[in-house]
Amino acid sequence: MGSPAPAPPPVPRAAHGPVVVVGAGLAGLSAAIHLAAAGREVVVVEAGQEPGGCCGTARVGPYRFDTGPSVLTMPDVLTRTFGAAGEDIDRWLPLRRLDPFYRLAFPDGSHLDVVAGARAMADNVRALCGPAEAARYLRFRRRLGTMFEAEWASFIDADMTRLRDMARPYALLKLATAGGFRRLDRFVAGQLGDERLIRAHTFQSLYVGLPPHRALAVYAAVAHMDTVGGVYFPRDGGMHAVPRALADVAEKAGACVRYGVRAERVETGASGVRAVRLDTGERIAASHAVVACDLLRAHSGLLPEQAADWRLRRPRHSPSCLVVHFGLERRLPGQAHHTVHFGREPEAAFSALAAGRPQPDPSLLVTHPGDDSTAAPSGHATLSALEPVPNLAGGADWDRLAARLEKRLLGRLTALGYGDLSDRPRLTFDPRAWARLGHSAGTPFALDHRFAQTAWLRPSGRSRRVPGLHFAGMYTAPGVGVPPALISGRLAAARILEDSR
Repeated sequence: MGSPAPAPPPVPRAAHGPVVVVGAGLAGLSAAIHLAAAGREVVVVEAGQEPGGCCGTARVGPYRFDTGPSVLTMPDVLTRTFGAAGEDIDRWLPLRRLDPFYRLAFPDGSHLDVVAGARAMADNVRALCGPAEAARYLRFRRRLGTMFEAEWASFIDADMTRLRDMARPYALLKLATAGGFRRLDRFVAGQLGDERLIRAHTFQSLYVGLPPHRALAVYAAVAHMDTVGGVYFPRDGGMHAVPRALADVAEKAGACVRYGVRAERVETGASGVRAVRLDTGERIAASHAVVACDLLRAHSGLLPEQAADWRLRRPRHSPSCLVVHFGLERRLPGQAHHTVHFGREPEAAFSALAAGRPQPDPSLLVTHPGDDSTAAPSGHATLSALEPVPNLAGGADWDRLAARLEKRLLGRLTALGYGDLSDRPRLTFDPRAWARLGHSAGTPFALDHRFAQTAWLRPSGRSRRVPGLHFAGMYTAPGVGVPPALISGRLAAARILEDSR
């Protein structure tokens, strides 16, 4: 991505009213850093007792678990966020690149380690699939890079609050030429021959809430981020170290971050945003507000009626997930940080999710942060297993399903060689738990990324009818994931600074 963009010139703090940021998740903290570094007075209000939002943490006895993202991709986005405040990421949040990025375990007993470097990766493909497929892989990898380059500046790292931002003929032509508007499964299958390698480059569509046959090939960018760009993890503190470091940098830049207070109402007048009321009874006068929390819940009381967005009239949510975190008495030598255990029937699995039913043979994502010293006592470790499941909008009876699916998951882990974990300390999140944490439809993945919920068609980052009201987070463009959340916060800050100038 190149060197960090220079920060805008500081705006005298007295020249404009304060900005209130609602939510100290990744998007809200990104917005706060960019605004405070530019000289704006910023107050961040967070209902929880610590920063993080979706990038949370929890404990069971001596074990600590990351309850949100388990790795980082595109670390340059994070580097730019720290750089906006003149800070070096290595001082605040040293990262290490995982090796392998992923281990992909297939139903036939074979596996593929996704590693750094085109030649090293091609060698792994050759060992699994043969020399002809390795040659196809290298051509495919180059094409992935071309597509990623075509969409990054124009569709990911770009403000989509105006329709004309979507209508960029050259960018659209370049993306179409790269194959971005084909279906993902057909795009990948047209270039790779081995079914295992095809699954290795299409399963990422679930990150954007869609099966490969419904996702556009533009979302091959996710596979590029994972398999080419690399996967990273904080050297200490787990993924929750990311929002903690961002909050510290925001405060150093001059933002005031308040925990344990909930924003109850954004007050508006003829000129737009006027104040934000808190559950403490306080009223914080503000010229701008950035709402960086679950957008559907925000429209149920926090936001005025005139802030309604037509794009949210019929929201389509991503599937949810069942996650079970375990405390282990031992480490697992040779276990990758991330292992994907593929199920045998992908089409049946996707069909079941679409119909609101549990998958008959789900793929599992198993996370083992063995080098995180904050996760477990010496000699111990943690293990997390994630299974995609229907969200609460699908009508499934989760009072009945939860225990059954957790028991099935335990049995699957035993069969995969992780041992009997039924007596280990554990913490379970199902769609009901995600709903209690504030996620609409019981999914932590917000809206899916079908065409009608992509780019300009995703809920806008700026209110058309309430001047000064902005939005950030997974419900807005560019969408779901750590890099998109950070980008959405930066874009919200940039619009506010532009308005001020």
